[in-house]
Amino acid sequence: MKYLLIIGDGMADNPVEQLGGKTPLQAAHIPTIDRMAARGQVGSVVNCPKPLPPGSETAILSIFGCDPRRYFTGRSPMEAAASGIQMRPGDATFRCNLVTLEDGELPLERRRILSHSAGSIDGPSALETVDVLLSHPDFARALEKARLEIHPFPAFRQLAVQHQSDISGIQFFPPHDHLGEAAGAYLPVGNDRAEVFVDLMRLANHILDHHPVTEKRRQAGKLPANGVWFWAQGTAVKLPSFRQQYGLDGAVVSAVPLCHGIGVLRGLEMVEVKGATGELDTNFEGKLEATWAKLQQYDFVCLHLEAPDECTHNGDLPGKLQAIEWLDSRLVAPLLERMDTAGMDYRVLLLSDHKTLTATRGHDGDPVPYLIYDSREDTGRGGAYDEENGAAGPFLACGDVLLDKLFARP
Repeated sequence: MKYLLIIGDGMADNPVEQLGGKTPLQAAHIPTIDRMAARGQVGSVVNCPKPLPPGSETAILSIFGCDPRRYFTGRSPMEAAASGIQMRPGDATFRCNLVTLEDGELPLERRRILSHSAGSIDGPSALETVDVLLSHPDFARALEKARLEIHPFPAFRQLAVQHQSDISGIQFFPPHDHLGEAAGAYLPVGNDRAEVFVDLMRLANHILDHHPVTEKRRQAGKLPANGVWFWAQGTAVKLPSFRQQYGLDGAVVSAVPLCHGIGVLRGLEMVEVKGATGELDTNFEGKLEATWAKLQQYDFVCLHLEAPDECTHNGDLPGKLQAIEWLDSRLVAPLLERMDTAGMDYRVLLLSDHKTLTATRGHDGDPVPYLIYDSREDTGRGGAYDEENGAAGPFLACGDVLLDKLFARP
């Protein structure tokens, strides 16, 4: 028996006026996923139990069988695990996004957050921008004084580690939940130690705002990477062994360090695909081939697609619809066809990890629909995979039981 977990990040949504009151899942053409829904079981699940933040950091922990109310210590430590960053006692990690802040001679507090990803900045440009900061003597001194190291990555997602850290009482805010809003209300706050991060964010904006690297992006019609944003703070985390819990080994195919990191911490193989970007331009065919190859090696494989989430954050509704449709046509359909042709028995768990709302461009922790499909069975229930059908089916109060359902465990 093969077990396939498919996560369409941020696919679920609320009804959208531009779609005639339908959700993107209802408006998208997803015949293969809907066929599985008609023959399988569709229900709804809370993957982000309150009071934890709604987002992949809590949702994917749930989906991977770990109650985030017990295991969540922050997003960035899981991303650090995927990147091979070793945390020492007393260390804390942070996400350090490259962001776009509003242009104009304004203080940081009054600048609106225009993009949490600096316009989905490409890898070489991201590394070039981070190098500008790390090579600047003022910024380098400020980092040293703050006991901070920034680990560069070829994406908007940078990671920072603070040694001898005390993050108690500091509140950080995810930039993707406050797009279009002035930064002042969402800068790190809580005590004097928060000011260290605010000062670094001010200094980064000052250095980058009119730097030639930034101006080059403006002249090319791209959003400038003229700031950094600290958030997703956390301390080291240890997750239980996947094999000990479920008796299986497996692999995780994703472009996102968070998803990989959770897999690594659970003892699963991290599979990186060349050209997998986490955006709509990701290498779908490469992810398909990687997933198929790992299904020959393991009985469990997770395939994660970030594009629906990023398109929503970017205010790209047509892109979100396209991402959902390509998940169906370029990943799900060919995978099922190959497994059927090979005569495999298999079960599939497909779901959105959390809602990402077109209306706000931010995350939401409300229940999302899940789908369980068994190639050997036809429940005859009919219907489609969407939020409405999910709400009409079985309800799960926490997603940490989803894998038990996939593995048909009592």
